[in-house]
Amino acid sequence: MGHIGDHVTLDEPAFIHESAWLYGKVTVGQGVSIWPNAVTRAETYEIRIGARTNIQDFVMIHVGIASPTLIGEDCSITHHATLHGCEIGDRCLIGINATIMDGAKIGDNSIVAGHTIITENKVFPPNSVIAGVPGKVVATRDCGEANTLNAQFYTACAAQYRQGNDLLPPESLAQFNDLAKSSEAT
Repeated sequence: MGHIGDHVTLDEPAFIHESAWLYGKVTVGQGVSIWPNAVTRAETYEIRIGARTNIQDFVMIHVGIASPTLIGEDCSITHHATLHGCEIGDRCLIGINATIMDGAKIGDNSIVAGHTIITENKVFPPNSVIAGVPGKVVATRDCGEANTLNAQFYTACAAQYRQGNDLLPPESLAQFNDLAKSSEAT
């Protein structure tokens, strides 16, 4: 039993699980999937989730004391991540249990490793691989293609869940495995 508040704008999302809680000024873009027990709260500023982004299980998204939370397109915000008043560029992957605080900005095509804590007002350029406590750039590479592939996987899962199926058909899984292998080879 979740909740979608009166001020939430839904622009043809792919899937919103019945246990998700969305409050305040939240805009959910086309093809977005929001998974079990995710929470968004925007009592003051806005939360904007870009097209085809997935908000995975137990993610917490809140606005900052002086900033909105803006998430780009084709992103994966993975399990137990916390986003608080920050900006995430397009084609980013935010790792399991990562925390990104007020005023922080993550550039396009970046990865934030699991358990990383990004402190207030830190700005990272595109193509950053960020890890640690506090988060620091540990590598620079364009992760956009791999991150988009991960987002596409969640879009495929969302289509199945919307139809009442909680498994990808074997042919879809094989297709994603082949794409992942070809992506690793380049």
